[in-house]
Amino acid sequence: MLNIIIDFYHQSTKTFIHNQLSILNIIQNIDFPQNISPDVIRQKCHLVVQYWQQQKTVELLATVTQLENLACHYPQYSWVILEFLSDFVRQHTKVNTSPTYKIRAEIQAILTVITQIHRQPEIENAQLDLSHCDLRGANLQRANLEWANLYHVNLAGANLSQANLSGAILSAANLSGANLANANLSGAILSAANFSQANLTSANLYQANLYLANLQQANLHETILDKANLREAKFT
Repeated sequence: MLNIIIDFYHQSTKTFIHNQLSILNIIQNIDFPQNISPDVIRQKCHLVVQYWQQQKTVELLATVTQLENLACHYPQYSWVILEFLSDFVRQHTKVNTSPTYKIRAEIQAILTVITQIHRQPEIENAQLDLSHCDLRGANLQRANLEWANLYHVNLAGANLSQANLSGAILSAANLSGANLANANLSGAILSAANFSQANLTSANLYQANLYLANLQQANLHETILDKANLREAKFT
């Protein structure tokens, strides 16, 4: 089991998690009791913070995986876990002015878990908050971010192909150079968002609000823009 975790860590640091690999695969065959105390959840959350501070990446990834498993087996705690993980990401990915910034492997792994938990029907009416985060280069392919608050998020160069961003708030977001091919952005609030040089091939922007959005040099091949608000959007 330890070898599996270590192998995952080494691979992630070498490739920086270029593919959508769920860390659910790190730990398998866990037996869960029928009932669980909220104290267990709090303990796991505390360990994530502790391992981050101690730079114990292997242990942190393993604990995050345990939280994903707990959210799966105890859906009544899904939102509590999701809220903790999203708050953790916000705290540790604040806007960074460095041009060489790269998302850390631990944050990428946590994002993968967040998007997996966010698919659960028990939290379909809760809004995921990843606003003001610096997620440049993140791999969010096929991620479920429906109705998420992504205000002023930096997703430049991120992979959001086939992602579900329907109804999401992306006002003032930086999506320059991002891959949004086949993404669902229907009804999304994209006012003043930067899509320069982004790939929006076959993306669905039906009824999206693109007021003041920057679409210069964006690939709009077969992009659905029916009933979208394009007032003062920049194309050239």
